[in-house]
Amino acid sequence: MEDESEDPSVIEENYYAFLNVPRNASNEEITNAYRRLSRVYHPDKHLDPSQKKEAEILFNKTKRAYEVLSDPHQRAIYDSVGIKGLQTEGWEIVQRTKTPQEIREEFERLAREQEERRLQMRTNPKGALSVNINATDVFCSYENEYDYDELVGEAAGESGFSLPTIEVSGMSLSQSIEAPLTVRDTLCLSGQLSTHNGVGGGSVNASVRRLLPNRGWVEAEVGAGNGPLFGVRTSRVLTKHTFLNVNGSLQMGRRGIQPAFMSSLGTQLDQQTMGYMTWRMGHQSSMTTTLVRQTKESHLSVSLQFGIPHSFASISYSHKISVPQEIKVRGVLRAGTFGAMVEYGVEKKVSKHSSLSAAVSVGVPNGVTLKVKSGSKSCILCNSCASDCVVGCEAAGGRSICDGPAGPGERETTSSEQGQASLFFTLRLFLNLEFNCLSSWISLFLSIICPLSKYSHPDYDCFL
Repeated sequence: MEDESEDPSVIEENYYAFLNVPRNASNEEITNAYRRLSRVYHPDKHLDPSQKKEAEILFNKTKRAYEVLSDPHQRAIYDSVGIKGLQTEGWEIVQRTKTPQEIREEFERLAREQEERRLQMRTNPKGALSVNINATDVFCSYENEYDYDELVGEAAGESGFSLPTIEVSGMSLSQSIEAPLTVRDTLCLSGQLSTHNGVGGGSVNASVRRLLPNRGWVEAEVGAGNGPLFGVRTSRVLTKHTFLNVNGSLQMGRRGIQPAFMSSLGTQLDQQTMGYMTWRMGHQSSMTTTLVRQTKESHLSVSLQFGIPHSFASISYSHKISVPQEIKVRGVLRAGTFGAMVEYGVEKKVSKHSSLSAAVSVGVPNGVTLKVKSGSKSCILCNSCASDCVVGCEAAGGRSICDGPAGPGERETTSSEQGQASLFFTLRLFLNLEFNCLSSWISLFLSIICPLSKYSHPDYDCFL
């Protein structure tokens, strides 16, 4: 429904006529008119309740007209595009020396941006594009002593130098969009395509969400891809500080019907601390307990999971440093049945909506991973167990895995919905970290200090 202020039939108020001054009136004339009318319309000069209420309305209009016409910048905007120009956001960054024509052009630009933001809020488009690239040979090539082409080249007296091999092992693309049907009902359409090592797949999903009057929502989903998919999600606020999310689905494929279930209970422990308990059933069953404490300067998350096939404990901490520019340092420690992993990184804000970050992850048996990300807002990079270098671009509103499950009124964010205009680059060095001698411990220490140095691993002599 359009706002009444957009109706052309509505008569726009004339501040000059209200103050009874000409359009070319000087600041002194405007001030004298304001003082004269403010004495007449001041609520304290009227004893009758009805007259006092009307006088208060007229006094506020007089004050508003004076505030606009006494400010040269606001007066120039009002003279050029009227009251609607004053209601448009973004004028605070516009130069005050613009001509009326430039002000009109600026108003049209701001109006277009405001309409685009309104449309984006309604449709909430989210997308992701990623390319999996194996660039191991760039940093540590594997010498095959039985390589026929190399042996022939050496026999002919040719140099054994060859360009490193870079392989594209996979690619994935996903997109989703929402369409409001009514005030309470929303339709969501999403699709996903992926290929890895020559094997591809895809899916198309459609869901309808309805807001419930009891501070909750329910969503039904159907999909087609690797067999039909049927799912139901719901969320409800139980008390003032407690909510519950429930998600169930049935995937029909070649292996039969595969059910999945997820239930998450969240509660606010204090003003800055949230606690979550999540129970998952299906292909990977687990019970997870998470504590998240977030302040203006720091974010701490502690998680403990027991499940099949993996159980682990993790702790993540990030801290903002505001001098001289906003910088965020982050560290993660995770250990469990799959092994152990330590990650450290730094993020710097380069503009109002963009940031640049770099992180190094060292783990067993995963090896060393370098992550470089630039974009707006945080997003979840690829799985730490991935074995390829990943270059991708994501556009969405994202959540971090350390933020805990989604809160009330939020959907559980999928991998295709994370990040916003985000470009990430993940580089994995395949290091066979075997802690059977002192040199391996030294190698691990040096890889943490300088992961791209020549001391990557004693077994790899390609950099020595």
